[in-house]
Amino acid sequence: MTSRIVQLEVRNRLLGALTPDEFARLQPELERRSFESGIVLETPDVAIAQVCFPEPGMISVMARTPAGVQAEVGAIGPEGMTGLPLLHGLDSWPHETIVQIPCRALCIEARAFRAALTECRPLHDRLLRYAQVFAIQLAQGSLCNSRFTLEQRLARWLLMCHDRTDREDLPLTHELLSLMLGVRRAGVTTALRNLSDAGAVRTRRGGIGICDRSQMLAIAGDAYGGPEAEYQRVLG
Repeated sequence: MTSRIVQLEVRNRLLGALTPDEFARLQPELERRSFESGIVLETPDVAIAQVCFPEPGMISVMARTPAGVQAEVGAIGPEGMTGLPLLHGLDSWPHETIVQIPCRALCIEARAFRAALTECRPLHDRLLRYAQVFAIQLAQGSLCNSRFTLEQRLARWLLMCHDRTDREDLPLTHELLSLMLGVRRAGVTTALRNLSDAGAVRTRRGGIGICDRSQMLAIAGDAYGGPEAEYQRVLG
């Protein structure tokens, strides 16, 4: 028998901020699940089966061309949710959603989620606000890719990982960072060395430790902070 999910105990900010009535629309159908790194939650152009509200950890949204060229375009953690197309009346999108840093999540089947949105307009409206913030994150990523240095982009991405996890030591490899940022591995190695020399991070095989968040913020500059401020403005 699945244990009852108590709102005060959840570590997902979206669920935690719902009114009791809004949360009650989802509660009977929520199940807590654990996801390891590499688990694919959404496949391009395939109907989304469930919506996940992650607790600490990180899920990446990957854009991909028909030829297989891919890069991360968005990050989801305990501030958000997967299954965004369902909020807009759609059942799929052309992106892949994959777990990058292991997490637990509160999940609900797509059918039950649609029913809850139909029954409770305030719930739908509140979750649409998160969709707005996610769109701002996508726009910021595009801006960073065209106007900011690799060191700034890397610092931004590491800060976003740090925001979404409950750990200082992030299980990230050079190969993964290369994929996430859409650059060659050699470029990631050089950028990480520069961040390490500045005292912002320390590197080890298979992981990166955050040493000085204030230094990371200084390096990222305006590459980081816009979507985070929008989240506070829109969702509080």
